[in-house]
Amino acid sequence: MSETLIISIIIAYFLLLLVISMRSSRGAGNDSFFLGDRKSPWYVVAFGMIGASLSGVTFISVPGWVVDSQFSYMQMILGYLVGYFVIANVLMPLYYKLQLTSIYTYLDERFGRYSYKTGTWFFLLSKIIGASFRLFLVANVLQFTVFEAWNIPFYVTVIVTIGLIWLYTFRGGIKTIIWTDTLQTFSMLTAVVVSIILITRSMDLSMGEMIGKVVASGDARIWFFDSWKIEHHFVKHFLSGAFIVIVMTGLDQDMMQKNLSCKNIREAKKNMYVMSLSLLPVILVFLFLGAILIQFAQFQGIAIPEATDNFFPLIATGGYLPQIVGVFFILGLVAAAYSSGDSALTALTTSFTVDILEGQRWEEDKLTRSRRWVHLGMSIALGLSIMLFRAINDENVISAIFRVAGYTYGPLLGLYAFGLFTKLQVRDRLVPVLAVLSPVLSFLLSHYSEQLFNGYQFGFELLIVNGALMFTGLLLTSRKAGKA
Repeated sequence: MSETLIISIIIAYFLLLLVISMRSSRGAGNDSFFLGDRKSPWYVVAFGMIGASLSGVTFISVPGWVVDSQFSYMQMILGYLVGYFVIANVLMPLYYKLQLTSIYTYLDERFGRYSYKTGTWFFLLSKIIGASFRLFLVANVLQFTVFEAWNIPFYVTVIVTIGLIWLYTFRGGIKTIIWTDTLQTFSMLTAVVVSIILITRSMDLSMGEMIGKVVASGDARIWFFDSWKIEHHFVKHFLSGAFIVIVMTGLDQDMMQKNLSCKNIREAKKNMYVMSLSLLPVILVFLFLGAILIQFAQFQGIAIPEATDNFFPLIATGGYLPQIVGVFFILGLVAAAYSSGDSALTALTTSFTVDILEGQRWEEDKLTRSRRWVHLGMSIALGLSIMLFRAINDENVISAIFRVAGYTYGPLLGLYAFGLFTKLQVRDRLVPVLAVLSPVLSFLLSHYSEQLFNGYQFGFELLIVNGALMFTGLLLTSRKAGKA
């Protein structure tokens, strides 16, 4: 596929995003940047959140994941539905009742300043790592398909990727993202569906025949009940899915900032229910794409790459299919990258400005200047983190994201659970110590689990263990509410 064509697609798509940004950010102030003036239509938010939930990881990594784990990811998606229900009925009513701009302000009101700052720093760490993983995947594919042939260094690819996102978000923030996410979700889903249709036609098969081949191959296996020791066991995946959604959506400023931009709690709940139910068929389509990529590779005698994140890019842009498949692939990839990257950057800026700098106490002009400097600083932090991740990562990106989330979001899960389900008060100064100790203990448990628990391997359920350790630490060091 021509590098010039790829660059042309990226430029055209970016210009469209810039037009949307310019229109949506007219007259935008700090309240628009942080909360979209609380006027976002719930159905627009719901559709856009599908793209933000999927990101480039789903677009690239999930089809490749089918090679090693079949359709087992659907077990987690069913758990997601439970998590979204908890968010809609437990967390969002709390956030709306307190009229929060940053959801971590709750920790200040419930526990105290040390807990508040601890929760904020753990979110910032989690989001920088998670967003970097996602953007690394996209930058890596662009490097692989375009810039490597031009001898352009990887760090330049990263600078361009981050720079474009910064350019169309620094003025409008969440008010812009609500509308750009809609375009990005539509582009991503269109790219996947068109790719499936064109790959199926290239093998002279009808859609029914392709479905039959996928089912017969065993790649479409969803349910895993074989042994408790395997990572893909249904109970592990289902429970992990529920808790991953609770922490990576309900306790994540990035995702909740969109919900808080709705007019009221009733509309925010509609958004959450519609978005969560829509994910079931959408993820199934992505997994089906992975299965037909395997069929196509076998049909053409193509070796599946060891790094399965390169599987879809290899097939789409390697000259095995009509060029139009590559065009839609690049369109979907860029849409996926910007959909997750722009909201992550905005959430990081919001949390650092509101929670760390406590900028809401400032005059409007000072807040605007500081917020823009923070936005630039967070862009640089994301770029450096992407470079670090490239140097150390050796696994499928979606696995890496969930694994890291188990360590970084666990303390947040324990803190919020303790605040919501007990009336006890924590020893505020001890919270940072407990928040560091629980991931360390979780890591040791995971590292030695096979020796300690007769061959048992921890999967993504490590998040639950981490949260439980944090909760236990808070319980053991707590005191009754009202005691000095």
